[in-house]
Order: sequence, then structure tokens, then C-alpha cells
Amino acid sequence: MGNPHLRLVTPATLNRTVTPRRAKNSELRTREYLTGHEVETLMDAARKNRHGHRDATMVLVAFRHGLRASELVALRWEQVDYNRAVLHVRRVKGGTPSVHPLCGVELRALRRLQRESDGSPFLFVSERGAPFATAGFARMIERAGVAAALGLKVHPHMLRHACGYAPANAGHDTRSMQAYLGHTNIQHTVRYTELSPTRFKEFWQD
Repeated sequence: MGNPHLRLVTPATLNRTVTPRRAKNSELRTREYLTGHEVETLMDAARKNRHGHRDATMVLVAFRHGLRASELVALRWEQVDYNRAVLHVRRVKGGTPSVHPLCGVELRALRRLQRESDGSPFLFVSERGAPFATAGFARMIERAGVAAALGLKVHPHMLRHACGYAPANAGHDTRSMQAYLGHTNIQHTVRYTELSPTRFKEFWQD
């Protein structure tokens, strides 16, 4: 005989939202870096924006100094030393800080940017004078990549990778590259030399 105090409960129906799987980087693009020529093309496209000089300078500085997006937008004018022509680079993720030389094209671009600035302590600011956001930088890079017709879905970290591959392709030693990029683990630097085309240049002699 059944228990009169028990009753049948209908299972509740749950509406579960399935989060779409994020596509792997390898599914979005064939490589995770830009060549030097592609960076120049990206800069040319960025120059056509409403704030073209600022945007092109962001691409240039991120590439030349291997900056992450968060490191780039956090740059302050006190980190630029015009007298010594150097940039004091602060790294995130526990990276090693360093002092990088600034070449002539960078110095000219930065001086113009500072002349046109509204006195903000930050190098790169929005129309409202606030520090440029990483998301805004990512959107600008993606739009410039489309305008440049690079054939790749471009994102900001590709500029840091481009900075790693450029000295590797030029044959610079791994330790110097490690210090320049601020890597605490040299294995993070070795990947650039592993894909360098000069690594195998002596394999065949015709």
C-alpha cells in the first residue's frame, strides 16, 4: 500500500543555454604573426583613419617594442626619454622591464603625437581624452587589417609576435631577444627561432 504522504513530482524542464565553442586560432588564421611588410601595410591602412597618425603610431610602437595591448595603452610620456632616445618598457605578466632604443621615425612620430595631445600623461588617448582601451585597440587593428586586405584576421598580439620573428630572421641571438621581449622563460623566445627561415638556409647548396 502506498504512502499517502508521498506524491509524484513532475521533473522540471531546464532551459540550458549552450555556449558556442570559441574557434581555435588555427581555424581563424594560418599563422599568428605578421611580416615586416604586412606591418607597414597595416600602418598605411591605419593612417587613413580619422585619427590616422595616432593609430599608425600605435601599430609602429607595438611592433618595434613587442608590446602587448595592455602594455601599449598604459604607456605614459614619462617613459619616453627624448634626450637619450630611449623608451622605458614596463612588462605585465611578471615580464622583465627593459630600456629600448627609439629610432628616428619613432621619435618624429611621438613628438608630433605629443604636440597634438591635450596634455594627458598617456601616449594614446581616445577622443574624450581617456586612456585608449585594449578593446578599442583590438577593434582598430581588426578594421585596419580588413582595409589592408592582408587576408588574415588580424589581432594586436600578432604585432608582438612580429617583433619576435623580425630579429630571429635577422639572426640575432636568443638571449638578447629574450631580454628585449621581457620573457622570463627563454622557451617562450625559442619558438621564434624555430620558425625562422634562416634556420635551414645552409641545408641545400645549388
